[in-house]
Order: sequence, then structure tokens, then C-alpha cells
Amino acid sequence: MEKKKIITSAFSNLYTDQRIEKVCRTLHDNGYEIELIGNDWNGAEKMSRPYPFLRIQLISKSLKTAYFEFNWKLYLELKKKADQNTILHANDLDTLLPNYLIAKKLNIPLIFDSHEIFSEMPAIQGKMSQKLWRYLEKRLVPKIKFMITASGSYANWFQKKYNVDPIVVQNAPRKLDFTIEIPENNPKIVLYQGAINPFRGIDKAILAMHHLDNVILKIAGDGPRKKEYQELAIKENLQHKVHFLGKLLPEDLRKITVTVDCGMSIEENGGESYFYSLPNKVLDCIQARVPLILSNLPEMQKIKGQFDIGEIIKDHQPENIAQSIRLVLNKGRKKYLPELEKASKQLCWENEEVKLLQVFEKASNFAIGFKK
Repeated sequence: MEKKKIITSAFSNLYTDQRIEKVCRTLHDNGYEIELIGNDWNGAEKMSRPYPFLRIQLISKSLKTAYFEFNWKLYLELKKKADQNTILHANDLDTLLPNYLIAKKLNIPLIFDSHEIFSEMPAIQGKMSQKLWRYLEKRLVPKIKFMITASGSYANWFQKKYNVDPIVVQNAPRKLDFTIEIPENNPKIVLYQGAINPFRGIDKAILAMHHLDNVILKIAGDGPRKKEYQELAIKENLQHKVHFLGKLLPEDLRKITVTVDCGMSIEENGGESYFYSLPNKVLDCIQARVPLILSNLPEMQKIKGQFDIGEIIKDHQPENIAQSIRLVLNKGRKKYLPELEKASKQLCWENEEVKLLQVFEKASNFAIGFKK
């Protein structure tokens, strides 16, 4: 039987979105005809993919209006491109409505891939927009037959709230053959990688540098809090110990990650989306065989319970963050290496993509992707 065409959509400029790249490449490599739709919000850097992609041009100046504009333009694109031989694949709640409407109209399958609990993200806490996203979630998610999400805790949350049964496809990196010799850094290097957003513990990690000697903190990424945290480092006279590397291509970031002594994923409880998350940086560091300091949150506790790949911080007091960093650095990467090796074999994309393909195979055999 000929495989169906898949149209994947995301509110993203697609350039550095590793989850979407991995998903689309897996589907493409397994014989599906893929088309990817994103937008040019935050730029449209040149990129090449082995399948067609489109970035919808947005004229909106604010994120709020950009969501409305993108959803309307996405609806029109899906209307043009989708037919009876299509599976629609919506990434996150901010693309779900147009996908739902077209899937319903054409009686075709829809797969909803929730990377987070969008309606509970810190950026919209207590705002009018949160009510709108919650309303949309409440109306649409219970009707979805095929759903994927990025952590076991997310899956439990959606199951309890909406009586859906998501398949967990963690955002793990592809297997990395580890042949690099572990460097003897002097000073030692701690790495934060990811968006520079609130509730990531970055400001507390900067202040923790007061309590550490012969250690530098490298911050790779960009985001709304970057300027504020740069100013904090200057104000605290820590600019010699805190280096901002800017936004890096995934392949350039990987080259840096394997050279550091300690990673960090010390998200704070900024609402249920953060509380139940399994941050990509945890899995990226494990694959690079780099131990981490971790928050005392459910998914990180779970990994630490399975594999001794780092240390859990007591709380977000800078001196306690420093204490955990010191513990990791004193033990050294080689001490954690056997457990990191074990974890890297289990927590890799090659294991996750098996589950992903099963979902798309099931969807291919259904006439419509909704609960009756």
C-alpha cells in the first residue's frame, strides 16, 4: 500500500527546531512524502532539507497577532495542499485549530504532537491569552485520536485532564559514537544550553559563580532574558566567569557540549509545563557523556533514579547550586562515564523513532483521526 503524504506544521522558523527536524527526517527516510510548514517569525535563515518546506511570511509585529495571522494563513495552505491521501501533523497547540478544521472537513487523520503543556507555559501565566489557549485545548484535545507528547509526566497530565492516551516520544538526540578524549579543562567549564527564558535557573547559576573558584559558566542560546542576565553578570562583577556564546547551530552546539565538564538543567517550577518537562538539554548532555546538575522535578528525578548521571540540586539558592556543581566537578566526568554510557544507549532517537513510526502507521490505517 502506498504511504500517505504527511503535512507537518509548527509555529517555528524551523531553523534550529531539532525535534521537528528529527521527526520529519525519520518519516522521510521511511518512505513518507513529507511537507513541512513553518513561518518566518524571528527570521528565516537559509536551510536545506531533503523534503519540501515552506515558511509562511508574517507581517505581525507582536507575538499575539502573529499567532492569529499564522493560524489563518496555515488554514489556507492546508486547504490547498491536503487531500484524501494526507495525514496532518500538528506540532503544539498553536497549530492545532487549522489542522483540526481541515482534518474534520476532509475526514482525514490528524496527529497532535504536544512538545509541552502549551496552555500552562510560564510566559502566559495569568494572562488573557492563557484563557484562550485553555479553551482551545479543552475543546479540541479530547477529540484527538492520535497524540504524541514529549515526556511521561506530560502524557499522564493529558490523560487525567482529557481522557486521551498520548504516546511518549522523548526529544532525545541521535546516538553519538563517543570516541572523544575527555579534556582536562582549566578552568573547569559548566554549560547552560537552550533558550534564555525566565524560570530556567540561569540567573541563580550566574550568582552561584561567586561561590566557585577556577570555574566558568558558558551560556549558549538566545532569548528574552539574555540582556538582563548579561547585565546581571556585569553588575555582580562576574563577566570574566560568565561567557555568553549566543545562538548556535545544533551541530556547532554539539561540538561545544562534548568539551565541557558539567551541564545544567535547573528549571524552576514555573507552572505545570515546566514542572513536568524533560528538557532537551538533559538528553543532549547524556548523549555527549557530560554529567549534569538537575532540578528536583519529576522527569529529572526519574532519570537520576535510573542512571547516576549527575547531581540533584537541593534548591535554587546560589550557594546550593554551587555545591552541586562542585560535587560533579570533584567526581569528574570519568567517574560518571559508565552510567552516562548506559543512559546514552537507552535515551536516544533511534529508540524513540520506533514509537513515532508506529503512531503514523496506525493513523495511515484509519479513515479519520478523531474520537466519536
